[in-house]
Amino acid sequence: MVRLVSHTMLTNKYNQMILITKEVEQAVRESGIKNGVVNVVSKHTTTGVLVNESLECLESDINEFLQRLVPEDHPYAHARMLKDYGSTAGNPTGHLKSLLTGNHCHMLIADGEIVKGGAQEIYFCEFDGPAKRTILIQVMGE
Repeated sequence: MVRLVSHTMLTNKYNQMILITKEVEQAVRESGIKNGVVNVVSKHTTTGVLVNESLECLESDINEFLQRLVPEDHPYAHARMLKDYGSTAGNPTGHLKSLLTGNHCHMLIADGEIVKGGAQEIYFCEFDGPAKRTILIQVMGE
């Protein structure tokens, strides 16, 4: 069996980490699938999905790490007028941070629950907000 759930949220910051573990766990419970896999995928190119420990200090470290790797003031080629869009592309850092974090995660399901370590949480990462964002949660199994 396969079940696909779409979850939409409004982010409120330019760079933001949002815990989505509860939404993913709910989708798994509601699917009725006892054993299988859950895939979480962002539909956007300037966002990320990652698994890590939920600590404010670690979230701060992750954001600072990404800012060091992808500084806002670098002369990116993407920061220019795009005729196809009719506007200036001002989000090269969002694309590059998404490249580093990835846009998805995969977790196993056993006995109707996500199998994860005690400190593992699932994050949605906004790198070009505020914006309306959608993740897809696909639960597959039996």
